[in-house]
Amino acid sequence: MQTRTLGRTGPTVSALGLGALGMSGAYGPADRTESIATVHAALDAGITLIDTGDFYGMGHNELLLAEALRGRRRDSYQLSVKFGMLRGPSHEYFKIDGRPEAVKNFVAYSLTRLNTDYIDIYRPGRVDPTVPIEETVGAIKELIDAGYVRYLGLSEVNAELIRRAHAIHPVADLQIEYSVLSRAVEAEVLPTLRELGIGLTAYGVLGRGLISGHWTAGHSAGPGDSRAAHPRFTGQNVQHNLALVEKLRRIAEAKGCTVAQLAIAWVAAQGEDIVPLVGARTRQRLSEALPALDVILTADDLAEIEKAVPPGSARGDRYPAVFMAGLGVGN
Repeated sequence: MQTRTLGRTGPTVSALGLGALGMSGAYGPADRTESIATVHAALDAGITLIDTGDFYGMGHNELLLAEALRGRRRDSYQLSVKFGMLRGPSHEYFKIDGRPEAVKNFVAYSLTRLNTDYIDIYRPGRVDPTVPIEETVGAIKELIDAGYVRYLGLSEVNAELIRRAHAIHPVADLQIEYSVLSRAVEAEVLPTLRELGIGLTAYGVLGRGLISGHWTAGHSAGPGDSRAAHPRFTGQNVQHNLALVEKLRRIAEAKGCTVAQLAIAWVAAQGEDIVPLVGARTRQRLSEALPALDVILTADDLAEIEKAVPPGSARGDRYPAVFMAGLGVGN
């Protein structure tokens, strides 16, 4: 497994990370046994970075990972944990809480559910608009000083907030959506990260499955699958977006890889400071993703991809309207 270092101050992690969101019902039912087997397979393949959130399945995801990681050496993997998004008993999101006292409460529960003494990278899932980011980050700094957290991370924030947070404590990485279909980070966020020496962990590299090669025309989200509300998967948008995927598929076939591998390789090729996260729920999907690290994209390949799917060519917002206001950048 290749490795990459997250910024100037962050940890060295596997060049591909595992996102665990889908194992807790975000895209419909997931099989617990298969989820645990997938985590084991990822670790055995050399993946060390595992991303979760305390609000994934209202704690379900952290408990699942604790079970999957039982017996593994704690220094053989890194846990990236998001916090702060409040949910109700009907699983609805209704508020973000970034108060310092809430941060300390959240971490206490996460440490217990994950059955660990420390969290490698701790980050607010979104920024609380009612609390200055300096206060939220200041609380995480206290947790770092106390040994409960190793590194500060951020998620879905703009360039201004990155600078303000970094002034309080060095930021290891920003987690944000980045794919061949979602490139808004390139305008201001990515240059800011590179100026300050901050890494980027990219989620949504397969567009939540849209560019996995497995989502086809006529396919619809099943029960409990949040993609049913995502604009890129609805109406005429999905037809347009799948046409873009077919253009990528032709390039992938010429390279001797799958469209999913091409999409992951494209993100990885944007810089050594970027680590793609793959949200595999099964060992089969994981095994499909792993060879992406061996796909070498030449300058001509990258130019061809750029021509096939120019920035801004995807249709539909990357989140439902209710969530777009809380994002640091758009599409």
